[in-house]
Amino acid sequence: MDLPLRAAPPAATSLLDEPFVVLMPSRQTAPIVFASPHSGRDYPEVFLADSRLDPLTIRRSEDSFVEELFAAAPLAGCPLIHALFPRAWCDVNREPWELDPAMFDAPLPEFVNAASPRVGAGLGTIARVVATGEAIYRRKLSFAEAEGRIAACWRPYHTALAALIADTVRQFGCCLLVDCHSMPAQVPPLGRSRAAEVVLGDAHGTSCAALATRRVEEGLGRAGLIVRRNEPYAGGYVTRHYGRPREGVHALQIELARALYMDEARIERGPGFATLQRDLTRLIEDLARADWAALRP
Repeated sequence: MDLPLRAAPPAATSLLDEPFVVLMPSRQTAPIVFASPHSGRDYPEVFLADSRLDPLTIRRSEDSFVEELFAAAPLAGCPLIHALFPRAWCDVNREPWELDPAMFDAPLPEFVNAASPRVGAGLGTIARVVATGEAIYRRKLSFAEAEGRIAACWRPYHTALAALIADTVRQFGCCLLVDCHSMPAQVPPLGRSRAAEVVLGDAHGTSCAALATRRVEEGLGRAGLIVRRNEPYAGGYVTRHYGRPREGVHALQIELARALYMDEARIERGPGFATLQRDLTRLIEDLARADWAALRP
């Protein structure tokens, strides 16, 4: 049985030492970078002390175990970066300053984006609620606390991710960034008997070449998975910020239905975990062997 969470030691409350892990292949052989920004579960003690939530509920925002599902990437010649800090502490799939003024004990600077739909939903860079809607904090935060998290987690993660993309473009002339996530159960669209098991987000064709989206879609389809595009997830900040096809950088978001591989209530790996991991390993290997010259500008 999985532990409810991993508490970071008190000295690591800012997570300065190791906010993320980059797993590099012995030699990068494909122009693909995999990223898992929301699977971190190292919870600072100060965060747990400030939270109103029990150890299980506070994990509701995690894309639990996603970095494990894509663990074959380095063996296939592709880097994999994944956050260790939890999304509820700092969300790197947001702009750096998407903050809810109601969470703070003083007015926020003018440069803060307080009007985004993510902030309105309570899921800004510093979240007000977990993904299931429960409020996180017992108290108001200071802006200095938000600055500290952004400096210790958001900026280092994006600096590392941008470097991986730039290095890949230098080596291969292009880069496909696959941003890996998980999603709760979906309701089948009107007229369909089954809900999507995977949603691919390419910002409605603007963040990624159709060739790349199609190859991923076909690979998942061969595994028997029901794949939809852009509904209800067309891609977050990472997809839209890094996806610049005209510059040879393509970004595609993958959302995997948690019911495929885990017990959502208990936050434990389920009986389907090994099967999905095997299917994704085959997908990664197929993508790594493909010719991506068409992605070059």
